[in-house]
Formats: sequence, structure tokens, C-alpha cells
Amino acid sequence: MSNNGLLSLNSTTAGGIVVVHIDGILDATTREQFSDYLDTVAEDHGPDMILDLGKVTFMDSRALGLIVHHWQRSTTAGGNFALVAVQYPSSKVMWVTGLSQRLPLFDTLDEALAAFAA
Repeated sequence: MSNNGLLSLNSTTAGGIVVVHIDGILDATTREQFSDYLDTVAEDHGPDMILDLGKVTFMDSRALGLIVHHWQRSTTAGGNFALVAVQYPSSKVMWVTGLSQRLPLFDTLDEALAAFAA
């Protein structure tokens, strides 16, 4: 678990895949914390990763760039990567950049896990 008051990060596993639960702000003030946490999770659990963004209150383009980096890192290593519970009001940058059409977005964790199993 990682918590600096602006951002809280923790992980669980579901179907053998690590799920990173993100609660708070993803911006320049929390980027290093977010980056370090995702790096540690990838090193400890391998390339399969699901990011639960349901409690993100704001995301900037730097955080989105970091998510894209981990998506590419995961898929290059042969892993599965998904974003679940993305909320438009707090993650508008995904739609503004067009990445909402390219990133693997799912409404629920179960939908992401089912897509991985297919």
C-alpha cells in the first residue's frame, strides 16, 4: 500500500491477475508515487495488470502517459492489461486525446477478466 494523502494505491489479485486500486489524484504531484508503485507491481507480479480507476478524482496527461507506458510494457511482454471503472469526469484527458478508443477499457473487473480468458 502507498498513501501520501493525495493518492492511495493498493493491490489485490483476481483470477491470478494483479489489480491496482487507485484512489485520488493522478497528476504531477503524485506521478512519482504512481510510477514507482506500478513498477514494483510489474516486477513482483509480471506483465498482467488491471488498473481500477473507479476512485480517481482527477487525471492529467502525464498520468495518462504513464498508463500508456505500462500498457505498452505489458503487451510487449505478452501480458494482458486493462483499465476498469474509468469515469469520464475525472479522466477526460483519455477522451480528449483519443486514447479512450485505443486503451482496453472495461466497465467492471469481471468484464476485464472475461476478456483475458477469451
